[in-house]
Amino acid sequence: MEKVINIDSVNDFNAANNHKTLHPLVSVIDYSRAEPRDWGEVDTIRFNYGLYSVILKDVVCGDIRYGRHHYDYQAGTLIFYAPGQFVSLDNPKVVYQPKGHGMIFHPDFLIGTHLAKSIHQYKFFSYQTNEALHLSEDERDLILDILTKIEFELKQPVDKHSKKLIASNIELFLDYCQRFYDRQFITRDVAHSGILERFEENLNAYFHSDKPQTIGLPSVAYFADELNLSSNYFGDLVKKETGQSAKDYILFKTISIAKEKVFENDKTVNEIAYELGFKYPQHFTRLFKQKVGMSPMEFRGVN
Repeated sequence: MEKVINIDSVNDFNAANNHKTLHPLVSVIDYSRAEPRDWGEVDTIRFNYGLYSVILKDVVCGDIRYGRHHYDYQAGTLIFYAPGQFVSLDNPKVVYQPKGHGMIFHPDFLIGTHLAKSIHQYKFFSYQTNEALHLSEDERDLILDILTKIEFELKQPVDKHSKKLIASNIELFLDYCQRFYDRQFITRDVAHSGILERFEENLNAYFHSDKPQTIGLPSVAYFADELNLSSNYFGDLVKKETGQSAKDYILFKTISIAKEKVFENDKTVNEIAYELGFKYPQHFTRLFKQKVGMSPMEFRGVN
């Protein structure tokens, strides 16, 4: 049995966590003020998000694994959710006291702010829970300080500066999170190198199977799913490690294999195009010329 909780209203969310509503569209949460959770005998709890939500979980991150590797950041874990997303949790079937901090804001709050134009740049809102941001002590302190500033502003009488200051602090919060994620990609180099090796192996295996003919050209989503990562996290990881987007990396590999097949000289361009997963040979020829500087037949003629 599943219990479904829709998170659409800041006021309702505040009430459920024992907080006073200071602003109808924004709230800063201290989860330790909430009543102890008791989900009864349901098996899972599904949270459907209609708000942006950031949760700073006060857990020991050394207990969290990335593949076979432990995280070495001990202070806490930041998890992000965006409107339209959901998360299902197994019910522990014991009463427990929530801990940690958080922030929620309604998408309507962004209307007319600079953040409305940049919110989609923060791709970590679509990362999976196991791709959460793991903070050092100093980073955690900085995050909590910005949350305190947002809460301070929420408590002030509303004036013409209120929305701009709140939105600017939320944007500052997210910009720091982006910096910390960039750090995490670097410091997790051992774990990430293993993922990139598996990506390369899977990419080679893809072209040596019948998948191009049955599925089509390889996609970022396909390999992210194979590696149990979200497409955005996988794409960001590849970009940080290789300097190329995952899409460009796959395209480079596709063209490299195409060159080998064209050089073999015993198949037509159309046959090669279909073998690689192109639906239309003209698309293959156009792409090949764009990337190589000559058509497949011209390339064959000079090699």
